Amino acid sequence: MIIALDPRTGRAVGEPISESTEERVAAIVEAAATAGRAWRVTPAAERAIVLEAVADALMASADDLWRAADTETALGEVRLRGEIARSAGQFRLFAEVLRDGGYLDAIIDHADPQLTPPRPDIRRMNQPLPGVVGVFAASNFPFAFSVAGGDVASALAAGCPVVVKAHPGHPVLSGLVATVIQAALPEPELLGLVQGADAGRYLVQHPAVAAVGFTGSIHGGKAIQGLINERPDPIPFYGELGSVNPVIVLPSALNGDVTSLATGFAGSLTLGVGQFCTNPGLLFVPDDDTLLKAIAHAVSETTGGPMLTPKIRDGYEEGVARLALGAAELAIGQEAAPAGNDAVAGNNAAVDESAAAGDGGLAGDSPAARGGATAGDISGNAGSAVPRAFVTDLGSFADHLPDLAEECFGPAALIVKYRDISRVGEVLEQLPGSLTATVHATDPAEAEQIIDVLTRLAGRVIWNGWPTGVAVCWAMHHGGPWPASTSAAHTSVGATAISRWLAPVAYQNWPDTLLPPELRDDNPLNVPRRVDGRR
Repeated sequence: MIIALDPRTGRAVGEPISESTEERVAAIVEAAATAGRAWRVTPAAERAIVLEAVADALMASADDLWRAADTETALGEVRLRGEIARSAGQFRLFAEVLRDGGYLDAIIDHADPQLTPPRPDIRRMNQPLPGVVGVFAASNFPFAFSVAGGDVASALAAGCPVVVKAHPGHPVLSGLVATVIQAALPEPELLGLVQGADAGRYLVQHPAVAAVGFTGSIHGGKAIQGLINERPDPIPFYGELGSVNPVIVLPSALNGDVTSLATGFAGSLTLGVGQFCTNPGLLFVPDDDTLLKAIAHAVSETTGGPMLTPKIRDGYEEGVARLALGAAELAIGQEAAPAGNDAVAGNNAAVDESAAAGDGGLAGDSPAARGGATAGDISGNAGSAVPRAFVTDLGSFADHLPDLAEECFGPAALIVKYRDISRVGEVLEQLPGSLTATVHATDPAEAEQIIDVLTRLAGRVIWNGWPTGVAVCWAMHHGGPWPASTSAAHTSVGATAISRWLAPVAYQNWPDTLLPPELRDDNPLNVPRRVDGRR
């Protein structure tokens, strides 16, 4: 049985939930596959209408949803209402993507008998993957990266049915959200939900599952990849894993508002108790006492709070201990007040982020490690984190790689002092892949020597901002080289996230009447196409 815990108190929430058996997982996957046969051939314009109906249903249920989410996550009303709106916005974005038609990447090369060798008529476009998409929900975004998340929205948009492995940190909410979405679908079986650690294994290895999306830890991602490798037919795996998100403050930034720079960093570091994989965990700064004092003051003024699950809290403490071994403590924030009558209003950070935490509950982990609890595993001790900042110099940091460059998930960061910016570039070359890399400067020319390394290091590079803001839009790329993601060419946020659940099919010399409408000569749906090499 799965028992959710209130992060503020450590007490049980709701009724125990049964873990899905292998037979139950198989039945849900097979029902989704059956419903998916009609869904994959449903015209894109009709799928768009359904996605908008899902968005409307989420917003109409917001009052009930945020309250249920707060009980299991302690994230607060403002944050959770914002996240519901973000989730609805993702469904609406993919409705726009479907109506635009560019996601099909339709290409036509007419036959040319004059070429050597002669060219046949070839027409190509993307089609939905032939099966169910399995999705592992994340802990720290109970809507936007969970049952109502971008993986689900993009897969449904592509024409694929979905089965979600609920995160044990919010199992009750997962069921409620699934019910809301299912009611808006033409067939409720298009979205299935399974619960429990073993259910993840059964889901990944079911033969009807054609691809898997995951947001969580490196450990969890490797475990899923291992399960996929055991299949007789390995399938695509799109995982968003660990990221330290380096920020480089260049010397010219000292000519600007140093206090605002420091408070901006502290705010980004502690947003949502630091439980974002775009959290700025590594800050390179000039060796300047004024800036260091401003950072120390800003961090000391921040307040911690309850972390989402016991596993995340334990991982944070381990990460802090690792940083303390290789660096000196610069500042420590304030402890959160005990949960009281205003607990629901706690941690009302704005939700302008994406990312994840926790491994989603894989087979082989203990109940505590899975982030939830069993009937014999309930503790009355809620897990709260205190913000921390550590400091070291560039040489010492380089000597302690890779340990000091490992992600510490939570409100902790390492500040690295440097004297020579050219040495910073050399050290950046040694860092693991990241979702983001940020530069703060007032002189653009100053950044020229590190641009190349940053664009090889991260999937998104930011100028004079902070990484904890991932817009849901057409141009967004939320991915990066390993271990930020398992496929640097793909994103889990934004319009092009749909491409993960599509595969191209080429039609050679087919009669026009048998072609998909998007590839017919008259182009009745008016989709954008490349014809004989021209747009």
